[in-house]
Amino acid sequence: MATRLPASVSLLRERDFRLLFSGQVVSLFGDGMVSVALAFAVIGLGGSASDVGVVLAARSLTLVATLLAGGVVADRLSPRSVMVGADLVRLVSQGLLGALLIAGRPDVWTIAALAGVGGAATGFFNPASTGLLPAVVRGEGLQQANALRALAMSAGRIGGPIAAGLLVATAGAGWALAVDAATFAVSAAFLSRLRLPAGAEREAGSFLAELREGWEAFRSRTWLWSFVAGAAFGNLVYGCWNVVGPVVAEERLGGATAWGLIIAASGAGGIAGGIVALRVNARRPLLLATLALWAFFAPLALLALELPATVVALGALVAEVGLVLSNTVWESTLQRHVPVSTLSRVSAYDWFGSMAFQPVGLALWGPIAAAIGNDGALWLAFVLGVVSVLVLLAVREIRTLPPFPAPAGQML
Repeated sequence: MATRLPASVSLLRERDFRLLFSGQVVSLFGDGMVSVALAFAVIGLGGSASDVGVVLAARSLTLVATLLAGGVVADRLSPRSVMVGADLVRLVSQGLLGALLIAGRPDVWTIAALAGVGGAATGFFNPASTGLLPAVVRGEGLQQANALRALAMSAGRIGGPIAAGLLVATAGAGWALAVDAATFAVSAAFLSRLRLPAGAEREAGSFLAELREGWEAFRSRTWLWSFVAGAAFGNLVYGCWNVVGPVVAEERLGGATAWGLIIAASGAGGIAGGIVALRVNARRPLLLATLALWAFFAPLALLALELPATVVALGALVAEVGLVLSNTVWESTLQRHVPVSTLSRVSAYDWFGSMAFQPVGLALWGPIAAAIGNDGALWLAFVLGVVSVLVLLAVREIRTLPPFPAPAGQML
């Protein structure tokens, strides 16, 4: 007798979602390997911390730079085509980088250039992936689908770095990047097998006209741009955690071991958040998504209070539960309320707004901590984060938006 799947993962019975999800599981595992593999590739060649920064920045900056173009191209062609193309580009760039490291000693700028190519491809992939899901899953199942993807992402954040570390230690960074390249081949193979409904025909305009059309669709929805603005500010603020957190851990929590415990707890919280999101059915989804962010900034205060690493780790776990729940509910709401014809472009503005301020935050909090002290910086970031949630709650559309669009002829 066949085993019956629980209702919370019943989408896995559907062939196309199962293919999409399987490819995402493998690809997200590979994504979890990248930062570790790239960093130790540079270090293994005798590179400095600045060299590691150059390589990681090249990947991050090209990703952000191509997001808007990726949204336009995905809406012009098809999200699936763009995702397959991006996977193939990443297969080549990561595979070539792995081969160069296995065969010889490439210079840092070659590594940075190939990392930048991979980042640019990811910039095309991400908005297309948001645009593809409504073609595979009905509106009622979107939150379940996004929750399952969040679970895969959290598992990849835990398993990917561990696998990369083991490969680097035993075989070398080149082999870790070769395995990462193979995950993109698997993802492309699964995507190519999807059976998708024919898309509606539409007349394509110029690139700039389509970019403006996406901007109008983004700008005209107050709930959309206000939530993205809040996320952008939150990412800027949370740069303090990534910059000041390791320093505080080194000074009074026990060093890298303690910080590793805290980060591992955060990854476990992501898995718990995905499980919670599978079961939640909110009547006011953006109100829930905003309230879930209250916990996100708490670890900043726990660090400033000089509490033990175990308490900070528990706070990081709870924070990640809130973040993953918020992100899952948010993405499902976006996919339900924005027409498929503009969804990839609107998603590109969402990705761009959310990610563009991350590098700024990473650059700002070091000088701020130098000026007012580590604890002062942590408290400032905590207060600013809480204020950003309060500002979002003041937006009427955030508090009142229903889970599904109003019937035709009614305004949201």
